Amino acid sequence: MKNPAHLFNEPHLFNKVQQRKPSYRLALCAVVLAAGVIALGAFTRLVDAGLGCPDWPGCYGQLMWPSGAEEISAAERAFPEAPVEMDKTWPEMVHRYFATTLGVFAIALVVVAWRHRGPGQPLKLPLFLLGFVILQGLFGMWTVTLKLWPQVVTAHLLGGFATLSLLWLLTLRLSNSRWQLHASKSELMRGLKSPAMLGLVIVVLQITLGGWTTSNYAALACPDLPTCQSQWLPAMDFASGFNVIQGIGPNYLGGMMDNDARVAIHMSHRIGAILTLLYVGWLSLRLLACSEPVLRRQGRLIGGVLLLQFGLGLSNILFHLPLLTTVSHNVMGALLLLTLVTLNYGLLSAGDKR
Repeated sequence: MKNPAHLFNEPHLFNKVQQRKPSYRLALCAVVLAAGVIALGAFTRLVDAGLGCPDWPGCYGQLMWPSGAEEISAAERAFPEAPVEMDKTWPEMVHRYFATTLGVFAIALVVVAWRHRGPGQPLKLPLFLLGFVILQGLFGMWTVTLKLWPQVVTAHLLGGFATLSLLWLLTLRLSNSRWQLHASKSELMRGLKSPAMLGLVIVVLQITLGGWTTSNYAALACPDLPTCQSQWLPAMDFASGFNVIQGIGPNYLGGMMDNDARVAIHMSHRIGAILTLLYVGWLSLRLLACSEPVLRRQGRLIGGVLLLQFGLGLSNILFHLPLLTTVSHNVMGALLLLTLVTLNYGLLSAGDKR
């Protein structure tokens, strides 16, 4: 076994140690926490707990959700239009606690970045992240105060995915990433940049369609496969289904669109899933054909996550939205997004002396 002192006699190992910035582990923990917030957000939506607490930031005027008989009675007197449902109050508040903790992590990342500011230490990205997390908190508030208005719910979901992606990007910049590419094959890199960016855009659009589907309760508009309501071309109302300027209603819990509008949303998400499978699958195969080991590794990862995500989507329809499968579908969508962020970051930063 080598003596630990030999670590600094091996340039490649020394560079890996040297390249890790002070807030690397903090950023990595924030990524894990952000993924947990996304999973909890999906769980909250799926158990219809988005309005489990009718106020914000507390729950029925309390820091914790009401639990005892006296607390529940007081809560229902204060909010007579919103009876306490214990199975919905705690998911909403646990989600808020985790999201608040993520805000604390964002502040800590800014503090560490400021203390160690200098060449190679990102500062603008942590500052932007902090502002974005604050904006995400406002969307969380509007989700409640505007009674699950689909536009806000979808924006809040996309904000969660964007926060996760930015935190992962920060982690990549702070790390001695094993995904880092070198500029020695610049022609190969140039040929992959546009396809990789298009793949990222396609995944983001598909996630947006997924958010619009869940916020309008259209996931079960087509309960069968491969047809929809036993038809290959069911009646669809795209104008109503994608009317993003619809007014703010009294309460969107359970959705307010008619069946044809929800079918239009669901079918769009299905078609988007097929297009995503075809294009990102092709991108994965192209990466697997590369001579660069890092790109082949990314191709395997992207392809594996893509197939799992597609399978989970099919399972959601076949088994009528089982809770674990649907939450996993959200988390796997986030992981697919991160694989594309990693690929694009590696291609765009190839050869950088960080």
